[in-house]
Amino acid sequence: MRICFISRRYFPAISGMSVYAQNLLRELVALGHDVTMVSQYRGDALGRGVYGGGPPPPVPGVHVIGLEALGEQAGGRFEDDIQAIIDTVERRHAAQPFDLLHAQYGYPPGLAALHLSRRLGVPNVVSIQGGDGHWVGVDCCGTHQRAIRRVLDHAGAVLIGCQSFADEVIGHHGTAAGRFTLVPGAVEVQRFQPRAGWQAGQWVEAMHPTLLYHGRVDRRKGVLDLLDAFAQLAPARPGLRLLISGIGPDLEEVRRRVASAPWQAQVELAGYVDYDQVPQVYHRADVFVSPTYAEGFSNTLLEAMASGLPCVAAEAVGVVDCLRHDDNGLLVPPGDVAALTAALVRVLDDEALRARLATVALHEVRTTYAWPLIGRQIDGIYRQLAGTAPDLDWAEDLVGPEPCRYREAPHLL
Repeated sequence: MRICFISRRYFPAISGMSVYAQNLLRELVALGHDVTMVSQYRGDALGRGVYGGGPPPPVPGVHVIGLEALGEQAGGRFEDDIQAIIDTVERRHAAQPFDLLHAQYGYPPGLAALHLSRRLGVPNVVSIQGGDGHWVGVDCCGTHQRAIRRVLDHAGAVLIGCQSFADEVIGHHGTAAGRFTLVPGAVEVQRFQPRAGWQAGQWVEAMHPTLLYHGRVDRRKGVLDLLDAFAQLAPARPGLRLLISGIGPDLEEVRRRVASAPWQAQVELAGYVDYDQVPQVYHRADVFVSPTYAEGFSNTLLEAMASGLPCVAAEAVGVVDCLRHDDNGLLVPPGDVAALTAALVRVLDDEALRARLATVALHEVRTTYAWPLIGRQIDGIYRQLAGTAPDLDWAEDLVGPEPCRYREAPHLL
């Protein structure tokens, strides 16, 4: 089957969805599909600073086309970028027709896929990602609200990572529950494994336990809450370390807070880490911390679980579907710094607890969230849709762009 995969962010972007796309593409090639990826990217300084940026690199076995998000960069003109996607895919289809379109992100790629299905007559699949459900069309503007609802109601298949995230989207947009197909996140269990000599619950360095935050450095991911919790822990635990890995919109705020703190020597800001080096980041740590306010499905949690780390996370959308409190992780209310601090004290002081959480999580991630399992599930969805007619029961009547907070700061969408 010839698949056109349309993404909003791909490497070198710093995003869990880049990791997800890379692994899905690899699985599709292994299953015998002919895959073309059309990926947007940020080429400007702001976009590079928040997510990384630049054209997507080659992917073995995949035809890769990079489209700089010029409209997004020029005042959030997402409509310009949607048209660029449509024009590009139409040209490729004319040269060699596609059998199916798969858009990663409901907006802008998902809306582009709907328009393309109308023009080309091929079915589409849309994966709803975290930002789609949490932010697009939610307290921003009518244009984005109509756009995301159109995708949710008329895509051939709507893939979503977990039930809690589906429930959130239903609450925001009134989408019928039957529109969603649950496809959980996944992890490369061959790439992410416990470090050499790993024994569950034991420190990498006996006197210097290390807490790890890895991902987008964004207050919406709870990174500032983690700094507040660490400020309470550090004075009584001079050997405790905090490793923050990643870049994002609040990296400078994190740097400012750390630089002015009496415990600054206990914190390391790793910045951008190439994906090939990420397993080594997990191997430096003893406890993974994810105080996020919401996820679509957390890839970093799966990576940490596969790396043998006990996890402390917020009891948030996209987290509660893979972590269960006091079973394969510890959960605290989002934004509750006191509860986060208490949970960290508990896991730091109890080796048996760390060992139990890590062991249960490691077994579960290997048996439930390994990529070959998820790749075959998505392949099955493709085969069900192949040859079917796309839904054309929607009008191309979107009103022109309205003022929107994500046009003012499009990198936050």
